[in-house]
Amino acid sequence: MVQVGNYNTLKVVKQVDFGMYLDGDGEEILLPKRFVPKDLKEGDDVNVFIYHDSENRLIATTQKPLGIVGDIVMLNAVSVTNQGAFLDWGLMKDLFVPLSQQESRMRVGQSYLVKIYLDEQTGRVAATEKISKFLSNYDLTVKEMDAVDLVVYQTTDIGYKVIINNKHLGVLHYSDVFKELEIGDKEKGFVKKILPENKIDVMLGERGYKRVETETEKVLRLLEENDGYLPYHDKSNPEDIYEFFGMSKKTFKMAVGALYKQKKISLEQSGIKLAE
Repeated sequence: MVQVGNYNTLKVVKQVDFGMYLDGDGEEILLPKRFVPKDLKEGDDVNVFIYHDSENRLIATTQKPLGIVGDIVMLNAVSVTNQGAFLDWGLMKDLFVPLSQQESRMRVGQSYLVKIYLDEQTGRVAATEKISKFLSNYDLTVKEMDAVDLVVYQTTDIGYKVIINNKHLGVLHYSDVFKELEIGDKEKGFVKKILPENKIDVMLGERGYKRVETETEKVLRLLEENDGYLPYHDKSNPEDIYEFFGMSKKTFKMAVGALYKQKKISLEQSGIKLAE
């Protein structure tokens, strides 16, 4: 079966002036000429993305959309009608979000976190802002220390609410974050702890020896490599901080604040110093 809203490897069955027809399980699907790879010929297999064109015909493309069915992605609204909004997902035809699938009226130029799905009634690919109905922690598919894919979903008083593997909800606590994050950001992480009622705490990076050096670890390492003192503080030039630490001033201040609370450093008038 041809999977609409996904990549399919199909065989070329006929070449015409305006492109090539592919075998879609008995139905011929057009790959327009502009998307035909060089040297592709009849009998060859080609990997294409399948969706419906504006006339509701299945169409193939070698363009790569910003997401496929099942993905949760941040997309920009390019037009709005009384029936819904259209988002740019990297293809010739924009992705439709019905009005009923919007949390609030979408506006042109704004970006929205949506889940791409296949509409059961029309068979077309569409998107929804109402992501929570696709998420559940009732039957978990992850365990503690598992590596996971994360999407930043919402902010709360204690941290970021994140989507885990496009299936579950978890929390990334502010105390465990030392970088700037925005809604829709995609990150690699791991399951830190599974709490009662299947609540999940996660961490960024990789667990154990593979774990990426955090910003706090980097500040401590640089302090140790510079005799325990660095001439950087909350009044330092952001460009100077980025050049030396490779992080934004906001991230630097968060890392320094965390280390100070942990009593690992002291704050001097002219810089930061390793605690005695």
